Order: sequence, then structure tokens, then C-alpha cells
Amino acid sequence: MQAAIINVTNLRLRTYIGFNPDEKSKKQDVVINVEVHYPAELACQYDQVDKALNYKVITKAIIELVEKGHFLLLEKLVADILEVTHQHESVTFAKVRVDKPHALRFADSVSLTLTWQKD
Repeated sequence: MQAAIINVTNLRLRTYIGFNPDEKSKKQDVVINVEVHYPAELACQYDQVDKALNYKVITKAIIELVEKGHFLLLEKLVADILEVTHQHESVTFAKVRVDKPHALRFADSVSLTLTWQKD
């Protein structure tokens, strides 16, 4: 079996994230990395779009979720994005990491990662 791994790297978006008053009132930058696994035998064999997992559809859904959302916790944001990544029935594994740049004074960012695997 040929397993494909799709990576969406450093998707930079803005959303409401945090529970401090200033975080609730203005959007902040987040950097999203997504990894999705699916069986790609048919896509490799037939070279037809409908045989592959459409990463553009997944990415558009993530963009809409993040840009329209309000999140108190990084955990909730990452969990909601992870839910979007495995909506397609052929997905067997998904991993989402979200970085919140400048969340800590002396760090480049704070990040959280969650994974999902089909039973």
C-alpha cells in the first residue's frame, strides 16, 4: 500500500486567541502546521484528481474556521483544526501544531500539538 503524507507548512493566519482582555479584543497571529496521512494507491495509479485527497479543500476549511473563530485556549483551537483535517473518510492519521508567536516575552512562540488516528 502506498501511503501519502500531506504537509501544510506555516499557514499564517489571524484569530482571536486568549483570555486576557486585550487578547479578546484584537486578532493575533497564529502559525499552523498540518500533517495528514491517507492511502494514495489510486491517485498514484490513475493520476486523477478525484482519486486523491484534496488538500486545498482542507486548507480552505481551516482558514475559515480560524479567521472567523474566537478561542480562549490554544487547546481548543488546535482540537477544532484537527477535527477539520480528518473529515475525509480516507484520512488515517492527522497531526496539527499551532504556534502563537510572541505569547511569552522571551520566547519566539508557544505551540501546542495534537494528533488523531483512525481506529
